[in-house]
Amino acid sequence: MKAKQFMFGLVLSAVMGGGIAIGGYKLLDDQEQAQEVQSLNQNVRYSSLLRNSDVKVPEGLNFITAAETVTPAVVHVNTEYGVQASRGGSRQRDMMDPFLRDFFGDDFENYHRQQGPSLGSGSGVIISSNGYIVTNNHVIDKADKIEVVLDDKRKFEATLVGTDPSTDLALLKVNANNLPTIRYGNSDNLRVGEWVLAVGNPFNLNSTVTAGIISAKGRNVGIIQATDDKNNNVGIESFLQTDAVVNPGNSGGALVNLNGDLVGINTAIASRRGSFEGYSFAVPSAIVSKVVDDLLKYGEVQRALLGIRMQEVDAKLAEEKKIKNLNGIYVVQLTENSAAQAAGLKAGDIITHINNIPVNTSAQLQEQVARYRPGDKIKVTYVRGSDTETVTATLRNRMGDTNVVKREVAKAITFSGAKFSPLSKDELNKLNLEGGAKISNVRSSEFKNSGIEDGFIITRIDKAKVEKPQDVERLLKNAKEEGVLVEGIYPDGRRAYYPIGRG
Repeated sequence: MKAKQFMFGLVLSAVMGGGIAIGGYKLLDDQEQAQEVQSLNQNVRYSSLLRNSDVKVPEGLNFITAAETVTPAVVHVNTEYGVQASRGGSRQRDMMDPFLRDFFGDDFENYHRQQGPSLGSGSGVIISSNGYIVTNNHVIDKADKIEVVLDDKRKFEATLVGTDPSTDLALLKVNANNLPTIRYGNSDNLRVGEWVLAVGNPFNLNSTVTAGIISAKGRNVGIIQATDDKNNNVGIESFLQTDAVVNPGNSGGALVNLNGDLVGINTAIASRRGSFEGYSFAVPSAIVSKVVDDLLKYGEVQRALLGIRMQEVDAKLAEEKKIKNLNGIYVVQLTENSAAQAAGLKAGDIITHINNIPVNTSAQLQEQVARYRPGDKIKVTYVRGSDTETVTATLRNRMGDTNVVKREVAKAITFSGAKFSPLSKDELNKLNLEGGAKISNVRSSEFKNSGIEDGFIITRIDKAKVEKPQDVERLLKNAKEEGVLVEGIYPDGRRAYYPIGRG
């Protein structure tokens, strides 16, 4: 029988009331074949496993204390989306339309045509007594309204402090004090086989607690599709894999150890049918705490980069490059003006440790680097030929320096004979956009001659993303002499493309 292939889905809850999980699978075999298995020894004798009359619970397997400690600090996150958002769809829904069609069947088109606001729900974790709550970005993405319901049934409208799509995390704030909290645990100390509890609100079943073990660490399943302005995937995945039962609505909920310490935020499941089938995935607390600290201090996550293009060392690469040891990460290429280049790393080096911690997968290396900020120093151990060396690398930001990246507030600008304005939240939701620049007062010949009308929203210039008006100025100033192709959309939904000459 051929193997089955699973596709991984976010434990999505912000699609419909009650939430669903998006998942899919491909069966390479045509059908299941049941086989009758007979014992080779028909004379089987059974004996009781309980040789003594006393039944003792193994030490450490009492989940009651952890469950009672954690449950009050896990909240229900309800979201509401406007009519246009429900018809136009969110970013995650657009990415996963094929799975939605499979899930809803004949009702898919009715789902598309539904009127009125769309509701969603998920979970969140209170991390400070004055009302800060961490959840998944996909739970609240593009929501018009976010409501938090505490375990004691109190309700609060939440404000969004910040998000980090690259780790699928978001930080909320409610106006309350003296709230129960969950303290951070050390996800690094988790061991495969260790017991953990998942706490959340699956299928709107409030304060549900399930138990399982850590099945694997540093798992990359390819579901976070965050991109930068050059369309490079910058998603960071180094999930904790568990067999604790997690279902739609658990997104953003807590994964805790038996002390009740937060070791992860439940995020995804592996599923054929959209519900739990054996494995779930959580963002480790080491990443969660760093993202939260950045959002609180800077308003934006300070992403540190080593600046390499890498490949995991496997048998094929080892044979091709004559590598003796299959451990480590192969450096394919260095980014110009990067931390790796400044530290003296070269293409062909094999990175084996970051700060004395072994890294054998790209997910493990990304997780280690993601814990730091630009300007922080890390020790990189690598193999070059038959020599093993350790160097200190000063991490840099996406601009290639060590400065703090501050969150920019988009403002309208006048440039090249036209005014460019940022989009309102309503405009973004209505047109299902992440950003753009709306043009008005078109006076210059280059824009007029191209046929661009007032109200046109520029989303890309020569395939580069436009998220704010300043991007238009930057991209046009750096444009080729022969001109650029401007892509965008009008407020009525019409898409258009215009060549802009620079001569």
